[in-house]
Amino acid sequence: MDRIDIKTGIVGLGNIGQYHAERLVELGVPLVGGMDVASEARSRFARRYDADVYEDHHKLYDDVDAIIITTPNKYHEQYAVDAFERDLHVLLEKPLAHSIESATRIADAAAKSDGHSMVGFNNRFSNTVRIIRNRIDRGELGEVTHIEANYVRRRGIPGRGSWFTRRQIAGGGALIDLGVHAIDLALFLLDYPAINEVTGVTRGEFGSSEEYAYLEMWGEDEGPTSFDVDDSASAFVRCAGDQTISLEVAWATNRPATHEFVVRGTKAAARFDLLEGDLTFHSASNVGPDHLEDTAIETRQNDTHSDEQQAFFDRIRRGDVDDESILQAITVQRVIDSIYRSSEAGHTISVDE
Repeated sequence: MDRIDIKTGIVGLGNIGQYHAERLVELGVPLVGGMDVASEARSRFARRYDADVYEDHHKLYDDVDAIIITTPNKYHEQYAVDAFERDLHVLLEKPLAHSIESATRIADAAAKSDGHSMVGFNNRFSNTVRIIRNRIDRGELGEVTHIEANYVRRRGIPGRGSWFTRRQIAGGGALIDLGVHAIDLALFLLDYPAINEVTGVTRGEFGSSEEYAYLEMWGEDEGPTSFDVDDSASAFVRCAGDQTISLEVAWATNRPATHEFVVRGTKAAARFDLLEGDLTFHSASNVGPDHLEDTAIETRQNDTHSDEQQAFFDRIRRGDVDDESILQAITVQRVIDSIYRSSEAGHTISVDE
């Protein structure tokens, strides 16, 4: 593999920032340094990666060609817009922002920049999804008409009291954290059709309870204080051409966890587990005696974040002009915003693209 000589920095040195740093090192990317407002995060990063650390992102931007942004959602706009104005290449962790207004400002800055951009929808890069996408492109599923998208934890609120559970910083709860992945993946497999209508209900049933059964998650549980977001959401998305998506996401709910997606087509369907990668194709035939066919596919699991980074740097080296990632992320943000508005209004929302 050719060495990637693109000087790269990271803004936001928490768990996901370190996750990205490890993969940059594995890929042989020059990791110039990292920026965080927290001194403890900077010290930990400097020790672990023997890299420079910055309290001011402008100083980091002086030294890099590309930046990976992994801050809490509310701060995406500040760091992304500043990077685009310097024509830096930007890999921005999902979601695009904490609100549709902020996401739109990021997209506007990206459109004016000579820097390349990518939003961190890493699940697109899983080998399982690649197999399904390939079979859709070859016509083996026929016309894909409906996708069932589930990303449900039984008890998995990411640390009550953390920024994840504060609406002002995160912009929402389970829907904007997990739902963003499920919505993007469903739309990606449908070739991102226009969205017509969205109806949904968001619920906060467990995070504000003193009786919440905490097992483990990203952060320590501080109880229901500062929990003002949703911990589950149910939604239905109607797209152009009568393609549809049913969505079920949850941080916490009284049912078994599931990460199952079903991609229904007129010739066949694909059923897969988003996290485990298990994949089965389902079809029927009247060639010979009428029969049903269920074909299990076995493939190796891959590191989706590493492959995502590789695709990002390959795009930069090729000089691709591709604004699809940002535009598609805006569509996802619109769907999320519409689900929240539908839940608040109590009726279906028409989505104005």
